[in-house]
Amino acid sequence: MIIYNVTSNIDASIHDQWLAWIQEHIPHVLATGHFTEAKLTKVLVEDQAGSFTYSVQYRAKSREALVNYYNNNADKLRQEGLKMFGDKVLAFRTELEVIDEYSIKFS
Repeated sequence: MIIYNVTSNIDASIHDQWLAWIQEHIPHVLATGHFTEAKLTKVLVEDQAGSFTYSVQYRAKSREALVNYYNNNADKLRQEGLKMFGDKVLAFRTELEVIDEYSIKFS
């Protein structure tokens, strides 16, 4: 399993607009068919500059699915955010390979 993680630092001046947009954007990424689920999380750090940081974690169906996303969908979907927010959003992407998963079951 591959997790495609997009971490974004959001300028406070566009925070609310970006948050509304990303909640509409994530279903468009999922609609490409390359991912099985996504999680939107807020990174809990205090930022002196008044910005906000979020992470979106997309679970890719496979490494091949992620490569297909890069080749067929990523540029178009990234451009939407750049067009709307420009340099008010700084994003970086990482790929994570899930080695094992653990959970606690409560009865």
